[in-house]
Amino acid sequence: MFDFVHERKRLVQVVLALIVLPFALWGVDSYRKSGEVAPLAKVNGEKVSQQEFENAMEQQRERLRQMMGPRFDPALFDKPEVKHSVLDGLVTQHLLFDEAHKVGLTVSDEQMAQLIATVEAFKKKGEGEQEAKFDKQRYEAALAAQGMTPAMFEYRVRRELMTRQLTDAYAQNGFAADAVAEKLVRLYEQQRVVSVSELDFESFMKQAKVDEAAVKSYFEKNQLEFQLPERARVEYVVFSVDSLLPQMAATDEEIKAYYDEHVNEFSSQEERQAAHILISLPKQGSDAEKQAAKSKAEEVLQQVKQTPGRFSELAKQYSQDPGSAANGGDLGMFGRGMMVKPFEDAAFSLKAGEISGLVQSDFGFHIIKVTAIKPAKAKALGDVRGEIAQRIKMQHASDKFAELAEKFSNAVYEQSDSLKPAAELVRATVQNGGWLSKGQAAVAPWNDKALQAVFSDDVLKNKRNTAAIEVAPSALLAARVTEYQPASVRALAEVSNDIREKLKKQQATESVLAQGKKLLEQLQRGEKVSMNWKAAKPLNRNQRNEIAPELLEAVFRADSGKLPAYVGATTQNGYAVARIDAVKEVESVDEGKRNQMVRELRQLTGEELLTAYLGDARKRADITMKDFTAEEKK
Repeated sequence: MFDFVHERKRLVQVVLALIVLPFALWGVDSYRKSGEVAPLAKVNGEKVSQQEFENAMEQQRERLRQMMGPRFDPALFDKPEVKHSVLDGLVTQHLLFDEAHKVGLTVSDEQMAQLIATVEAFKKKGEGEQEAKFDKQRYEAALAAQGMTPAMFEYRVRRELMTRQLTDAYAQNGFAADAVAEKLVRLYEQQRVVSVSELDFESFMKQAKVDEAAVKSYFEKNQLEFQLPERARVEYVVFSVDSLLPQMAATDEEIKAYYDEHVNEFSSQEERQAAHILISLPKQGSDAEKQAAKSKAEEVLQQVKQTPGRFSELAKQYSQDPGSAANGGDLGMFGRGMMVKPFEDAAFSLKAGEISGLVQSDFGFHIIKVTAIKPAKAKALGDVRGEIAQRIKMQHASDKFAELAEKFSNAVYEQSDSLKPAAELVRATVQNGGWLSKGQAAVAPWNDKALQAVFSDDVLKNKRNTAAIEVAPSALLAARVTEYQPASVRALAEVSNDIREKLKKQQATESVLAQGKKLLEQLQRGEKVSMNWKAAKPLNRNQRNEIAPELLEAVFRADSGKLPAYVGATTQNGYAVARIDAVKEVESVDEGKRNQMVRELRQLTGEELLTAYLGDARKRADITMKDFTAEEKK
């Protein structure tokens, strides 16, 4: 019945991704209100609004925050190149949708319903059931948690599906000749019998000599290499929703009121199990074909009425739904919103055991039999008390944070000689942050903005608190410097051993390279050279663990017309020489490997086709975009 879903498995994954990782780039309101402020970009007259851009930035922030955890730095999104990348992505999506619309691509309401019903995040397993089913309340709750209504979500998904259909038309239709694929397989499977000799780097290290004058000279010429950055010892206060949570409480009255207001959220919806017989209706069929389908359905309905007990048998015989006919038409349990509307309305109007008349949908004519009804059931308050209490506490903490955030910021600024008043205001603790270095990598709770604030003139010279800085969602940090050390250069005595070791490695590397090239030239001239060759091994291009990648590449680039052939390469351990003794061609190409190569080539050429198409579409389009780099320079 759900042919659209079965034919577009990749598109189903898009739907899932939209709810699991909120990267969708549009909102209904942002289009309708795009004229209220100056747009950041235009694509063929369609505006990309400030609100739409901010939504996309926030969604990208959240995606990276989930991926990077405590390593996430919000300051990354202040960079003009990141802003440009997000805006360019929006422009591309607008352009693709415009192109999809021009060529007449569509996604029907029925197809949308079928796709959404397959998303695991929207499913729920009822008591005694083995498989989870689509749950409308879970669907709405999941979207609400993302700040979306069903209409907004379906709008986003529909656009994504339309553009994905367009891009897949190129990306999935690359070309590859069997002869080219076979030649590549032969090249990949070709073996070269190789012996390797490596020059011992350690022996060159032992021979390297570095005097004190060289060490001192290097130190004097490379002062920046030994410079210690500015350092500051700090104390700080973090004020966040999480820090407030332990202070919050939920009363019995609040828990009961929340339960009463959200009882539907804690209830399973009514579900029905039904079987059907489908006589399919050609989508582009003539009136005569449609009448023939209806006549056929009426004939089957007559048989069903005469012998209701044979419904399952008749479904196996006549139903044209390949997904359910073999099971006697059984569709399993489903709730409202999972089936197309005419089918749903009929199924939910019947009692258990009742059979409908003809029900017409876009798929054809259905004869429906309701086989079981599972009534709606609410969870007891006691079963969800803990979950509700946690939600209430979180809401209280969020409200308290919103109430105190500005007061906390003001206290940090107005009483800038101490963090204690601000900490007491929010019942937090002043923490010792240890030493921070200017330019160091951001490590929680210190992001780039917080680190920059610590080393600002106002904080260092005037000995004031930093401003309250957002270091995570609903989390503010303020700091002050308790001790400061300016930038300095380490003493020669501290670094002389490191310099000596570095210079010895440089000297050994130059020597091993010179010696290796000399030996290689001698071998290539046919001279006899005493070398420690390892046992010969047959290698192909994929055996990277057997030989240094630099040398492996040289082996397969070498002319094998005259053997033995010699090649050499600089490696991580110094220098290595390879002797190619023989070349073994594959006798025949496995059909499976050739087909796999064809698929890979088609994917590569398909991606190139898509890239070329997008480039051409951009040239044809009328596109204007804000220049964030110019804005920053101002």
